Formats: sequence, C-alpha cells, structure tokens
Amino acid sequence: MRLSVHPLDASCREDFYRLHSQVNGCDWCFCVAWWLPDWDGFQQRTSEENRRLRDDLFDCGEYDGYLLYGEGEPVGWCQVGPRDRLENLVNRYHLSPDPEVWAITCFQIIPTRRRLGFATRLLTEILHDLRARGVRRVEAFPNRGDIKDAEDLWNGPEAMFTKAGFRVVKEEKRGLVMEIRLADSP
Repeated sequence: MRLSVHPLDASCREDFYRLHSQVNGCDWCFCVAWWLPDWDGFQQRTSEENRRLRDDLFDCGEYDGYLLYGEGEPVGWCQVGPRDRLENLVNRYHLSPDPEVWAITCFQIIPTRRRLGFATRLLTEILHDLRARGVRRVEAFPNRGDIKDAEDLWNGPEAMFTKAGFRVVKEEKRGLVMEIRLADSP
C-alpha cells in the first residue's frame, strides 16, 4: 500500500473526521483530552462536547498533528505540537516548562491497519518533518511494557519509540516520559 504523511491543516479537516468516526470506533474523544485543564469528569463528556472542542481548536487555527494516508484515504493520525500548550500533559507528568520541547501524545490507526507498522511509519515521517522544521527535542508518553489491547495504545507503544531512538527520561506512576534529541537542522 502506498503511504503518505501530511501535516494536518484546514484542507484535511474532513479527513480528520473521516478517520475519527464511528466506523473506526473513534468517534468520542476527537483527540481533545490533553487540551482540557485536567481529566476530571472526562469520561462523562459526550462525543458532541468533544467534537465541539475539536471544531473550536480548528476554528482557532490549531491543527495539531499529522494524518497518514493509504492510497489517498486517511488511515492514521498522530497528535503532535509544542508540549507546553497542553496544560493537562505538563501537570500530569510534573514537567518543567520548556517552550522548545514538542510532544507526541496520541496515535489512532484504523482497526484494519493496526499492527502492520503504520504507526511506526507515521512516527518516522513525523520525526523527519520535525527535524527539517528545526525542532530539537521531542517527548512521548507511552505506557510501560508490551501492551496488547489496542485501547491502551492510544499514546503509542514504548517499543516503537525505543526503536526510533527515544530514551526514557522519567518514570511516572501514570506512564513514561521518553525523549529524542533531533540533530541540529542545517
């Protein structure tokens, strides 16, 4: 399958929603969890509330990730952006402010394409793009160990980040903080 990765922008807003849909079992969160001040009451939020927040983010110009396409169809998503804009993430992992750090926080691969290396390909292309854009440090927040349940892989598997060159810099009760330092851009 021919794959391509594109930074999310206004032109692919509808592709984001085609991926985050009921048919793919991903029509509730819309990748807004980290945008909330905390997760108190998050499980009680409705799909409509989360979609409205995602629409508001888009309307404010916040296109925070990358889409993976297979033969022109959206098959994967990864939320990526400057880390400190996500207060919930910074607080949850007790991180010191650093406006230079970027964060990879969520992955979504359509069910029929999971465990085929699509997330790895997406991660590789994202790191290549971030390096080209001059980003020097990226953090990720996977769960520890070999997770089998796809529902627990929304933040990406630890092994994928390790293979990409990330290293553990902090262990929290809630998960790991891993980082990669990208080579200086030319």
